Amino acid sequence: MSQIKIEHQIAQDKVKARGVFNWPIWEKETSIFPWTYDASETCYFLEGDVIVTPEDGEPVQMGKGDLVTFPAGMACVWEIREAVRKHYRFD
Repeated sequence: MSQIKIEHQIAQDKVKARGVFNWPIWEKETSIFPWTYDASETCYFLEGDVIVTPEDGEPVQMGKGDLVTFPAGMACVWEIREAVRKHYRFD
């Protein structure tokens, strides 16, 4: 299975060029929950500190300023350590 792809602290011009700021926003408080991706998701973190642990992989830390792509079919557990606010798009 493909893995989480992360671009830490991506440049603002790259974010704008992808149209990220036109995507919907998702927010979630500090929590731990399981999640399965039916489709690939790309998201840009405006706020937050998260550890996502894929069912078949190692924990990945992400947060404010990161552009992240989650592969379709991935089952994981989200641990939100600081409340999240992110733009997102499903492909």
